[in-house]
Amino acid sequence: MRAVPALVVPFPEEVLIGRGARIDDGVQLGVRPGRALADYALRIGRNAIVRSGSVLYAGSRIGDGFETGHNVVVREQNEIGSQVKVWNSSTIDYGCVIGDRVKIHSNCYVAQFTTIEDDVFLSPGASLANDPHPGSATHLCMRGPTIKAGAQIGMNATILPLITIGERALVGAGAVVTRDVPAGMIVVGNPARILKPVSELGCPLDLIDHEYLAPERDDR
Repeated sequence: MRAVPALVVPFPEEVLIGRGARIDDGVQLGVRPGRALADYALRIGRNAIVRSGSVLYAGSRIGDGFETGHNVVVREQNEIGSQVKVWNSSTIDYGCVIGDRVKIHSNCYVAQFTTIEDDVFLSPGASLANDPHPGSATHLCMRGPTIKAGAQIGMNATILPLITIGERALVGAGAVVTRDVPAGMIVVGNPARILKPVSELGCPLDLIDHEYLAPERDDR
């Protein structure tokens, strides 16, 4: 892994990297997509860590403290906030808006035109869909889910297009979400159904004595 000096960037001229970035060998930055963009600049904030095998396309804006695992793909025209972490072999497709302190674990897929607000967590294998008419030649109503601030998505869960996951909601492992999820609720199953409020979920080991997603958490 090498540090990237402020004024020496061994990538295409459209790649703009903030101070303190560490870029592995075997990383591709500023890859041009097959479709034309109005702006090909890839902007990455300060103190990024981009690990080997990762590919970040042209035309995205990424905030400070961005970190990838290995073999991460970030497509074009994404707006990504600060302190976002993306683990191994996950893909963020194009045209997404992602807030601050979002964590996307391994083998996740974030479809085009998804919105993910601050402090969201995607567990390994979570998939977000965006096309209500798969196979259509027009894709006129293509839009990914909207995941509101603080929501948590369980392992291998699937969120269908146009769905809204409410603030601080919890989607159980393996759930298939076909309807909007109210704020602060737990949903499980296929199709996902409301189980109970997050406020009623305790620690199975009795290690904590407060709500599962305490609003004052600042260690994300």
